[in-house]
Amino acid sequence: MNKKVAFYTLGCKLNYSETSSIGRLFNQAGYDTVGFTDTPDVFVINTCSVTDNADKKCKKIVKEALKISPDAYVTIVGCYAQLKPQEIAEIPGVDMVLGAAEKFQIIDHISDLTKKPKALVFNQPVSEANEFVPAYSFGDRTRTFLKVQDGCDYSCTFCTIPLARGASRSDTIENVLDQARQIAASGVKEIVLTGVNLGDFGIRNGKREDKFFDLVKALDEVEGIDRFRISSIEPNLLTDEIIAFVATSKRFVPHFHIPLQSGSDKILGLMRRRYKRDLYTNRVAKIRELMPDCCIGVDVIVGFPGETREDFIDTYNFLNDLEISYLHVFTYSERENTLAAQMTGAVPGSSRGERSKMLHILSDKKRRAFYESQLNKNEEVLFEGDIKDGFMHGFTRNYVKVRTKYDPVLVNELKTVRLTNISPDGDVEITEGEEILVH
Repeated sequence: MNKKVAFYTLGCKLNYSETSSIGRLFNQAGYDTVGFTDTPDVFVINTCSVTDNADKKCKKIVKEALKISPDAYVTIVGCYAQLKPQEIAEIPGVDMVLGAAEKFQIIDHISDLTKKPKALVFNQPVSEANEFVPAYSFGDRTRTFLKVQDGCDYSCTFCTIPLARGASRSDTIENVLDQARQIAASGVKEIVLTGVNLGDFGIRNGKREDKFFDLVKALDEVEGIDRFRISSIEPNLLTDEIIAFVATSKRFVPHFHIPLQSGSDKILGLMRRRYKRDLYTNRVAKIRELMPDCCIGVDVIVGFPGETREDFIDTYNFLNDLEISYLHVFTYSERENTLAAQMTGAVPGSSRGERSKMLHILSDKKRRAFYESQLNKNEEVLFEGDIKDGFMHGFTRNYVKVRTKYDPVLVNELKTVRLTNISPDGDVEITEGEEILVH
């Protein structure tokens, strides 16, 4: 009988793609992948360390895992494992910690499932994580997260990612195209491109070999994939030529997620971001000029050191005036070994919470306004296989979440539907009984 392995992933879409690839390594080694609660022999927890909360979640997941399967072998990988290996090794029940350069050699390290008195730690300096390892998620027939870039050469003062993932590095365009074709052959209809600094795609062995725009143009010709979605791209790397290409693309959808982090030039300077807000305004204006119905998501951090109430109101007003579709709001938390943690002007926790709440409310308002602007339009929806309260969901090309009564025939199908009203949950609905037009 095969050994069983279960996975738990914290953090970004990149982590999900890597967990899936690690899962395939276990399957090739003869393991069966099972659910977290199915008493596995091995737990693999892929961690994030963007916020302090992610660290706490890791400890809680280990505790829950051992309640389910007390004798299971527990391995921790991911960003937290690279940054704090010894701290993780001391968590009761952890058997192995693998750093950034070791996680894809997990099968070699985990061949013996005998639990030792102390956790084994394999963690080289992050400078050794200089090889690009391809990864993509698998198992969701509807969409796949495809990793094309890793690491980051930027030095934002709040961020630990360069310390956890190393320097910027990428796959070759031809390898990405080969993976996209493999994914297409599996029946997946949408690929989401992921990376730590996706727009910096093209660096290999420390030298720039390609540009992200070259990759976008090449992927647009891949047969069998209906949609490519860009997960997140820095505003200074989102060029006018990329925007113009997406506007007329056969396969790239009108949806951009563009980190802002602050609408105050003062705070952007303290963060060491590589742009001012005027550039961000210009990017949004160009997108709206060429793609009026494009979905634009924004990352923003509240409570950064030195952010006065006036600075926050500056950010709030800036976002309120922008034609954007939703926000991802992050409350600043101090991270060791970052310049921001040593800065003066710490914002009280209560103020951070208040500012976060204000931006969450603004995000809800922006999303509602965007969804209302899409009503009474015929849009193509890719339906997914989830069922909740008798409903299934899907997304339009421009990332409007649509729900309709569950119908197994619709799973992984592209249908053109008329968007008619917004449900109490905030999803866009199709009129009951309305004919669904086959794409």
